[in-house]
Amino acid sequence: MEDACILVLTTVATEQFANDLAHSIVSARFAACVQIQTVRSVYRWEGEVRAEPEWLLAIKTTAGRYAGLEQHIRANHSYETPEIVRLPIAGGSPEYLAWIAACTAPTE
Repeated sequence: MEDACILVLTTVATEQFANDLAHSIVSARFAACVQIQTVRSVYRWEGEVRAEPEWLLAIKTTAGRYAGLEQHIRANHSYETPEIVRLPIAGGSPEYLAWIAACTAPTE
């Protein structure tokens, strides 16, 4: 369903990049809201276990805007393999979900 609300997660290396990416995503109407949180990621990369501070972006959008959002993240991300995870929103406040849909609707 194109108007189903979803949550998309991505991480970035700096707070400034997180702010810039979040603003560009919302400005382009790919999301109604992006929340930014600091996290510490422990991961395996190129045969090593690494631990780094990162900034997690929790992006609220709709299924219909996902393809454009994913393309936008890939085009603007600094990581070779960026995290882009799509999660369904199984339910929520009808008013909030309607707000997400209204904010992400393409303008004429």
